Amino acid sequence: MSQFDLLFSRLARSTFRSRFRLGQKERQYCWDKGAELIDSHAADFIAKRLAPAEPANDGKQTPMRGHPVFIAQHATATCCRGCLQKWHGIAQHCDLSQEQQAYIVSVIHHWLVLQMNNR
Repeated sequence: MSQFDLLFSRLARSTFRSRFRLGQKERQYCWDKGAELIDSHAADFIAKRLAPAEPANDGKQTPMRGHPVFIAQHATATCCRGCLQKWHGIAQHCDLSQEQQAYIVSVIHHWLVLQMNNR
């Protein structure tokens, strides 16, 4: 049983969250770049867009497309500080710790792996 089974079960019951899927272009990008680089991108996006206590444009800072990580963030409710609080219990209005950032990257990674294994 995965550490994320309960979370992903809850996300699957959300009409909004469950509609996100990787398209062929995003799948190919993941294959071409590899998991290590994609995780690096995720860590960078989280550090710049979510980690500050008061992120710029919070609630609107994550595009809906353009990178597999962005799609994963919406699917996993790791797209803004409000969603992080609601879905993951990570408090708003304080900087994210390194452990919290690593957790978010691992959630995104897990979703991407599931997507890459589902055709």
